[in-house]
Order: sequence, then C-alpha cells, then structure tokens
Amino acid sequence: MSFFKRLKEKLIGGSSEEEKVQETDLTNEAESDADLEDAKQDQVTEPVEEIVEEVVEEVEQPQEESTALSTDVEETMPEPVVEKKPSAWSITQKFKLGLAKTRDSFTSKVNDLVARYRKVDEDFFEELEEVLLQADVGFETVMELMDKLRFEVQRKNIKDTEGIQAIISEKLVEIYEAGEENIAELNMQPDGELTVILFVGVNGVGKTTTIGKLAHRLKSQGKSVVLAAGDTFRAGAIDQLQVWGDRVGCEVIKQSEGSDPAAVIYDAIAAAKKRGADVLICDTAGRLQNKVNLMKELEKVHRVISREIPNAPHEVLLALDATTGQNALVQAQTFKEATNVTGIVLTKLDGTAKGGIVLAIRNKLHIPVKFVGLGEKMDDLQPFDAERYVYGLFAEGLEKELKNIED
Repeated sequence: MSFFKRLKEKLIGGSSEEEKVQETDLTNEAESDADLEDAKQDQVTEPVEEIVEEVVEEVEQPQEESTALSTDVEETMPEPVVEKKPSAWSITQKFKLGLAKTRDSFTSKVNDLVARYRKVDEDFFEELEEVLLQADVGFETVMELMDKLRFEVQRKNIKDTEGIQAIISEKLVEIYEAGEENIAELNMQPDGELTVILFVGVNGVGKTTTIGKLAHRLKSQGKSVVLAAGDTFRAGAIDQLQVWGDRVGCEVIKQSEGSDPAAVIYDAIAAAKKRGADVLICDTAGRLQNKVNLMKELEKVHRVISREIPNAPHEVLLALDATTGQNALVQAQTFKEATNVTGIVLTKLDGTAKGGIVLAIRNKLHIPVKFVGLGEKMDDLQPFDAERYVYGLFAEGLEKELKNIED
C-alpha cells in the first residue's frame, strides 16, 4: 500500500462527515484558546547541566524508616471508569492542532521556498536544509533526509517543486520508522501481573502532570492504577501528585517530604500487589545537589524495583520539554547514560515552533517517542504516531494529496 493510501486509511478513512464537522468545531474553539496562550511569555529552561549540578538549599530532614501500609486505606481498587474510545479523526485533529505552532513556522517557510524556487535545484536544497535545522530536526536527520530527497528527485526526474511537501513527508516517516520493530506501545504485562512504569526527568518538564494524564488514560482503558510519590526532595511534589491522584481516582503511596525515595517505591510495590493493581507509576526526583547524586538515586530506585519484581521496571519513560529544543536532546543523552530509558514522553509539543525535535531525538539516540503532550486537557497526552505527526506538520499540503487518492 502506498504512503498516501496508508495515510488516508489510518487517519481519516473511517470517519463520518458528522464526526469531521464536530471535530472542526472543536478545533476552531481550541484554536481560539491557543491564541490566548500565545500571549503568555515563553518559559526559559536552564540547560540540564546547570539544573542538575546547581546547589540547592534544602532543609535537612531525618530519613524516615519505611512505614507499614496504612490500615485505614481500602485494600480493593475502585471500579475503573471506561470512556468512549476517540475516533481516528479526532486523534488526527489533536495532532494537527497541537503542531500548529511548528506548522505555521516550518510549513510557511517551505511554502515560501516553493514559491521562490519553481525548479528543484541545489540552491533549493540548501535553503530547505536551513529551514529543517531551524525546526530542530537535528543535523544528522537533516543530512539523511536531504540525501533521500536528492535521490528521489533524481530517480523520478522531478523538475519542479510542486508536491515536494508530499515527498518530504514520506521520507520523514521512513526515517523515523526505519529498521524498528513495533515498540511504540507500552510494555504492558499480561492480565494478573503488575506493570511498573518509572518516570524520570529534570524538574519543570511536566513530569508529574504527565504521570496524572497517563494514569487517566490507563484508567479509561479499564486498568487499575497506583501512583508512587517518589519525588520526595522537591517542595510540593508529593502534594501535586496527590492532587492528580484525587482527580483521576488513583491511590497515591507516599511518605513525608525528605523521605528515602527507594523506601516509598518499596511500599508502593507492596501496596499495588496487595490491591491487585494492574499498573504502578513511579515519580522520581528531578534535582538533587548535583548530577552524580541524582543518577545514583535513580539507580537505587531501579535496583529496589528489580529486586521486588524481576524484569521490572517494564518501562522507564523520560519526560522532556519540547519547548527547550536541542536542550531536550542534551537531557535525553544524560539520562540515557545513567538509566535504561525505554521511551520518551515529549511534553508541551503544542507550545513550541520547534516540533522537529521529535525526529532529532529518535534518530540520534534511537529511543522511541512513546507519548506527546498536545495540550493541557486530560486526554491531550497521545501515543506518538509518525504518520499523524507528519500530517500535523504538512496538514494543508497533504490534504490535497489525500483527496486525490481513490477510495
């Protein structure tokens, strides 16, 4: 099946016109909200080395012994709330809306190139290369893409720039998916076995919020979920996770601020087993006195989990802030060296014009992006999909191509 037939079938082939009208109305409403967000000042995040190595003044508190499980907590999990599965079209629209800033910046520049260069020549390729680099696609990825584009143009004897977006889209998907197995899905264990998901990442990237959204997503699929408040060093982190736990209906296993994170995770595993939970999601610290202390703490937590449940954690998800661009790549490299990161959760993708960082992370570090944050709503955390991502980047240009595909 050709790229565009596969794209049409996957993204919009099964949606009714009524669904499309409803989603268009929602999109228009969401775009109005997005305009308000544009007025906010962009957040500036420090480089990872400064974040994890900066001395933090903390009030020393004695480490508490691991406390016994509370006897006044219900030992049975609440009934899961199963929500209606969203349509393929509605998910596609989330990617389109969430990538609006990147698309407005990136696609408009590509359109300008197409308008100025009626013929595909070396000057066109050089300017296209610069546009891709500005979108934080990454040097290695850009070089690979340019080689593929030059080969395709020569193979098909393409003379003009019409339809060049379609070729770029196809090659970007090929680069992302090249040589990879189906590892986009979470590594969920069989029914009756506990799945442990460990979240890592520096403070300020939206890690705790993402945990809450993922818990909501899993509960909507009928899973029972327990949360572990393992970030005991950041002021307010435990309370923040508790708020999310209350909001989505998940029990939060916690101790007091300053407690040993490994002890909290140990208690959480015991509680999750006792309650027959399907999933345990563990929060972790994002900043200690220096980078070495942070990584040693993560290694300790990892050992405790592995000792209690062989082959766990089943997922180690690194939360990265997409608005930091190339700095997110630096963070990913740092955590990859210290922990066995199995997937990336890219937050705040809707808030940046540098959405190309998805490709840079994937192509340079060979770590799949498993989820992306496309907004602030509970269901705006979506599994990453390379075809929907590319559609979000080139929506207007690809819609013309999709309409030309026969049913």
